[in-house]
Amino acid sequence: MAGLLNIGFGNLVHTDRIIAIVTPDSAPAKRLVQKAKQEERVVDATQGRKTRSIVVMDQSTIVLSALGPDTLAGRFHELAGMKGEE
Repeated sequence: MAGLLNIGFGNLVHTDRIIAIVTPDSAPAKRLVQKAKQEERVVDATQGRKTRSIVVMDQSTIVLSALGPDTLAGRFHELAGMKGEE
């Protein structure tokens, strides 16, 4: 299901590379982001807004989004539905 998921503000990620979409509220998620920042594996796509979701990609890349996990999941499922119609 190759496609591009809009994660907000015109930023897109490849759907085949997404492992998980999580909220940044828990301590483990915060540690994950902090470690990724230290290793320079974070892409901040929030445009200066609050981080509402963390997109965990393959190859240990972390993408921060200002959109909530429910919004991203809905967009992902919509994209999956459109791919299934082709």
